[in-house]
Amino acid sequence: MKRIYLVRHCKAAGQEPEAPLTEEGVTQAERLADFFAGMKVDRIVASPFERAVATIRPYAARSGIAIETDGRLSERVLSTEPLPDWMEHLRTSFTDMEARLPGGESSREAMERGAGVIEECWRRPESNTIVVTHGNLMALILKACDERFGYEAWKSLTNPDVYELRKADGTREISIRRLWEA
Repeated sequence: MKRIYLVRHCKAAGQEPEAPLTEEGVTQAERLADFFAGMKVDRIVASPFERAVATIRPYAARSGIAIETDGRLSERVLSTEPLPDWMEHLRTSFTDMEARLPGGESSREAMERGAGVIEECWRRPESNTIVVTHGNLMALILKACDERFGYEAWKSLTNPDVYELRKADGTREISIRRLWEA
């Protein structure tokens, strides 16, 4: 049995790639390190955005596991233009997976790049991997595993959040369970 702990980053001071965690986010990252302390983890891979790396840094320091970064786990860009009604566009993007706004990527494109990381994790020799990403991409990765995940699931995500994906070797079936309690 292989496990992937899919993690949404802790509270951050902004959306730009270099945005740090807030003071609350730093405290949350320490809580997350406590949360993972009793679990077997073989590998950590994270979005290269500072808020994702900083989320798992306390656990990585305690466990001695290096943080690998993978650009495919970066935040999904909905659009590069200001969208006063961005929430409605985001809602639509969960039902129209091909919709693409100016300068952005479609949900299908984002889901495929995020799911590609998960597929590689299943094929690797490590049994227990932490994958740290961002809310929209996390929801799309969960949707790739189970079509029922969508906009409402995205809205229910917390900062941080942790889902466990489990898969037996040689099977395609993935079980999903939310582990984090805010």
